[in-house]
Amino acid sequence: MAEKGTQTLEMARKQVDLVAKYFDVDPGILERLKSTKRELTVHFPVKMDDGSVRVFTGYRVQHNDTRGPFKGGIRYHPEVDLDEVRALAMWMTWKSAVVNIPFGGAKGGVQCNPKELSQGELERLTRRFTWEISIAIGPEVDIPAPDVYTNPQVMAWIMDTYSTFKGYAVPGVVTGKPLELGGSVGRYEATGKGVVISTLKACEYLNIPIEGARVVIQGCGNVGSIAAQYFDKAGAKVIAISDSKGGLYNEKGLDIRAALDCKKRYACLLQEEVSGTEVITNKELLELDCDILVPAALEGVITEENAPRIKAKILVEGANGPTTPEADEILAEKGIFVVPDILANAGGVVVSYFEWVQNLQELLWSEEEVATRLENILKRSFDEVVAIHEEKKVTMRMAAYILGVGRVLKAHLLRGIYP
Repeated sequence: MAEKGTQTLEMARKQVDLVAKYFDVDPGILERLKSTKRELTVHFPVKMDDGSVRVFTGYRVQHNDTRGPFKGGIRYHPEVDLDEVRALAMWMTWKSAVVNIPFGGAKGGVQCNPKELSQGELERLTRRFTWEISIAIGPEVDIPAPDVYTNPQVMAWIMDTYSTFKGYAVPGVVTGKPLELGGSVGRYEATGKGVVISTLKACEYLNIPIEGARVVIQGCGNVGSIAAQYFDKAGAKVIAISDSKGGLYNEKGLDIRAALDCKKRYACLLQEEVSGTEVITNKELLELDCDILVPAALEGVITEENAPRIKAKILVEGANGPTTPEADEILAEKGIFVVPDILANAGGVVVSYFEWVQNLQELLWSEEEVATRLENILKRSFDEVVAIHEEKKVTMRMAAYILGVGRVLKAHLLRGIYP
């Protein structure tokens, strides 16, 4: 468990090292970007339904706030650890910079298996964790959001607990809240929708028609399920989709509505519920012959070992850090066009920014306004990354890092070092 998190952090730091040669700055400044600014580890008790008390471990890591308040999700997962959260916080910094919104990067997590917890236990865990990290978060300091196995209800509990702590309602302390508590229309589907917007831009750039394009999606959570629906609407064929237990495959195209309805009803994908399908493992899914591959689950799934067998024309990273640097080199040699995570899945942080702005200014934007602003920002960001990709003859990931890290470096140099 700890080894996986350490590998993820090493990958995040290596990505900064790879882009360092494009900047003429003091090595100490670059080293600063590879380190977090502040880390909080908490061990807290929760009373379980049977009356027993269980101690959980949680984290809130703040990587960089040079360009604005810390921003990043909170995940509930049995394998989350400090190194993983450090890496995810770093990626949030670059992601915010690539789409040029005034946030830095942070991330949080609690070691737990939410599938084994009741609703009451989840609420008590969330409220106690919020209380423990309340010294580090706030609408002008650090704004959490949903991530793996957290959702609008969890954000509502965080908002309520923090507001109780402050003595008045503070909707801007989190994003991804229910609409009734100041959430933004379009936030729930923003990350998955953004993945599809980035894919459509990639298809346009490579002259690959989206109509009939074969799409494979690893992950059936918020990002994967929403992306599947938008790909279906765009005329693509989703031929495979999976969750943590495995997936379903149909070379002629899945009935996406039936697959997602099955996942919603049974918390898994069942062959007998989706006609014409074959059962497939997550390993097999990644290596299917397809036009577009979307890893939208966890990090580190495309490695040096399986990268030679990836057959997609376009790989769009719905998850954070699904591809290792070693795999990146292999994919580049194979001519696979990779839309990196810090660009491809930035839709969530963009609409989180919209939600935060609406909360601070007590405004309500329409769904059309949110959708238009999101699309404009993601399309502009894609074009900016492509321009660097062409000018410097580098991969799309390297181009995105040149753009994102470059913006953070410029902000550091403008602010200077105190005293």
